[in-house]
Amino acid sequence: MALVKIADAYPNYKQDIFAGDDIKGYGVYTEGEEKVGEVHDALLDETGRFRYLVIDTGFWVFGKKVLLPVGRAMMDYNQRRVYVTGLTKEQAQNLPEYNDDMTVNYDYEEQVRNIYRTPSAGTTTTAAQATTYNPDSYDYDYEPALYATNEQNHQKLKLYEERLVANKERYKAGEVAVGKRVETQTARVSVPVEKERVIVERTTPSNVREVTPGEADFREGEVARIEVYEESADIQKKAFVREEVSVRKEVERDTVDATETVRREELEVDVNGKPIVQNNR
Repeated sequence: MALVKIADAYPNYKQDIFAGDDIKGYGVYTEGEEKVGEVHDALLDETGRFRYLVIDTGFWVFGKKVLLPVGRAMMDYNQRRVYVTGLTKEQAQNLPEYNDDMTVNYDYEEQVRNIYRTPSAGTTTTAAQATTYNPDSYDYDYEPALYATNEQNHQKLKLYEERLVANKERYKAGEVAVGKRVETQTARVSVPVEKERVIVERTTPSNVREVTPGEADFREGEVARIEVYEESADIQKKAFVREEVSVRKEVERDTVDATETVRREELEVDVNGKPIVQNNR
């Protein structure tokens, strides 16, 4: 589980979470009013939940920085203090040192948790503390004594819930190009044509008779003229509109459904006696 510093997760955390205040610099004290050091930073998980306060122990433990699980902290915003529950000086000395450049991984967290799981004076080992964890199965919710927050001790530490946020991304799915190409082929056409021809027929009368004197009219140069016509094929190439193509787009709409498990934090308020509690929301 990746942990991030509060300023990396919420650049405006002073306004967004602490109403203009800054948790960094809060004094850290034991329940017996012994000063442990100051809050150096805070670490959140990927869901935005507070998991650790980074404590600069100052002169209490030779000035090293250690992690304090948020469930072991009680916030006093009026006095700008954090009270540590169940942490002894010996445990603080045994905690692995934290530095700003390191990556907090599961093995490092287990070193921290094992120190806090060690029973202090007057306490006994719980079933949860005796459980063996591994990186694949561990969940912070398994150890509420270390990581649970409540309204009494952590008034300004936000409670978070997960929600499904649906967005649409537009991307180029493809491209259609419509163009023209020229194809050639051999075309054949048949055109019927007419030609006139002159036929000269010469016949001998079957009944030959003698013409009377003066009936025969002999003329020199008499000519009979007949005009003769014929057709020729006139074949030309001309362009015509064969087909019209229009290109357009249509939008098809569909609904994508998604189902996911989301989590949310709820407040748990422990009441002793009969105090008057007003829950304003």
